[in-house]
Amino acid sequence: MATSKTNGSQTAVISTEHTLSTITDAGSYVLGVDTSNMVLGDKLTLRIKTKIRGVGTTRTTYIANYAHTQGTPNALSIPIASPHEFVATLEQTDGTGRVFNWEVTGL
Repeated sequence: MATSKTNGSQTAVISTEHTLSTITDAGSYVLGVDTSNMVLGDKLTLRIKTKIRGVGTTRTTYIANYAHTQGTPNALSIPIASPHEFVATLEQTDGTGRVFNWEVTGL
């Protein structure tokens, strides 16, 4: 059964990568972001970073880019299995800084 692990709201500052959540519990997780506030000219990048080993370096595992108004505003990542660390980030690279509601769900 899927359960909410963390959630919140992030007001984007253009060209700033905002860390939404850092989870160190082993599990599989999905990042969900509501992109309904995006308009023509907005660009958004969502990233998930993980560690391969507990003593390893946190590196980008998943990246998704969105631009302009979204016809399907609920953006969901693929499930990411992470035994050591799961870090979800959001970066708006263009447009006017928007407010994004988000949630990380544990599977």
